[in-house]
Amino acid sequence: MFTHMMVGSNDIARSKMFYDATLEALGAKPGVVDAKGRLIYRHAGGLLMVSPPIDGKPATHANGGTIGFAAGSPAQAEAWHKAGVANGGTAIEDPPGVRQGGAGPLYLAYLRDPDGNKLCALHRMPAA
Repeated sequence: MFTHMMVGSNDIARSKMFYDATLEALGAKPGVVDAKGRLIYRHAGGLLMVSPPIDGKPATHANGGTIGFAAGSPAQAEAWHKAGVANGGTAIEDPPGVRQGGAGPLYLAYLRDPDGNKLCALHRMPAA
C-alpha cells in the first residue's frame, strides 16, 4: 500500500546518527545522503527518507502521526529502543512491553526521534 515514508529534519547529521543506530538494530544498513540532502534507508521492501522541508521552513513532527517499524522479536524491539535513547531519541509512553491489541498481543516500544517524530517498534506476539 505504501511506497515510502518521509519525515522532516532540521539536522540531517543528527538524524543519520539516530536512524543508523535504530534501524541497524532492525537489520538495516546505514542511510545514504543523496544529492538533494535527503537521508535514504531501504530495508525489507520499505523506504524511509529523512529530509529538510522543501519549503525552507523548520521541520515539525506530525501531531497524531506515528511511524511503525517491524521488529522480528521483543529483543529486537528492545535493541531498537535502547539504540534510539542512546542516540538522541526520547522514550515516550509506557516502557517497552506487551500490550493487548485488537488483533492480539503486541510487543511495542515507542520513541521520539531528535526532531520529535513519533516512532514505534512493533512485534506481533503469538496468539495464546
